[in-house]
Amino acid sequence: MRTRAAVSAVLASGGILIAGWQSGVHIADTSSSVASGAAGTTGATGAKALGTDGSSGTGTTGAAGTTGASAKAVGTYAGPVVQTRFGSVQVQISVRAGKITDVTALQLTDAERKSVQISNRAAPLLRDEVLQAQSADVQTISGATVTSDAYLNSLQAALDAANL
Repeated sequence: MRTRAAVSAVLASGGILIAGWQSGVHIADTSSSVASGAAGTTGATGAKALGTDGSSGTGTTGAAGTTGASAKAVGTYAGPVVQTRFGSVQVQISVRAGKITDVTALQLTDAERKSVQISNRAAPLLRDEVLQAQSADVQTISGATVTSDAYLNSLQAALDAANL
């Protein structure tokens, strides 16, 4: 009887670990880059900065001669690709004068038709919440928790790249 209980406990623990791992959000390995503009520089960890012309690695920050957090971020910043069990999610922000002016989902979950429907419902709601809050500190969308978490993780990395 004790052996059966021990085996059951081990199997239950293993099942919980596997379920937790599968439901978790995994950030894809993306190369770190440093965004540097003509007017100043800002560091980007795990996020790629895009210039206003769409070219990779160029973003502008602040007024001439300023560097770091004191500079007002300007440009477009893409967060890393975040892998979920339903597909990949990546978010890009546009920043002007230190304010988020636009949030664009570059990739949304698309593993199956239901994932696409959930993403198409959640993305506009998340975008509106982020623009209103001017941060990644927003509630996840009910019924789209995995997509919301991945969206907000990618968004936070983009915000970090923009020093916001």
